Amino acid sequence: QVQLVESGGGLVQAGDSLRLSCAASGRTFSWYGVGWFRQAPGKEREFVAAIRWSVVSVSTYYADSVKGRFTVSRDNAKNTVYLQMNSLKPEDTAVYYCAADRSPMPISTIDAPRMYDYWGQGTQVTVSS
Repeated sequence: QVQLVESGGGLVQAGDSLRLSCAASGRTFSWYGVGWFRQAPGKEREFVAAIRWSVVSVSTYYADSVKGRFTVSRDNAKNTVYLQMNSLKPEDTAVYYCAADRSPMPISTIDAPRMYDYWGQGTQVTVSS
């Protein structure tokens, strides 16, 4: 089992920055990557970014809507994944979730919530105009 706890959300103005954290505990050696998703009221959960790693490499992926503004990174020593969000827009307002998987997945599916096994409780991000 892997437990995930998100933090760092809040209320900001358009153009501001936030850094979300996803702290993991439990059997963290058995996971392959973390995805960030968000869900706005009345909308489906959507992919934001992902970071995936192996013994030899780390790869990051982004939704087109956040590319160039958001950066996902990992601190191995702290078992924590971060989502740095810059130039925030009102349309970024949502509950943000991190999710982890326990088995490799095709890159083509990293944006599918169903592919992830563990989820955090979410953290609210509100961007005012």
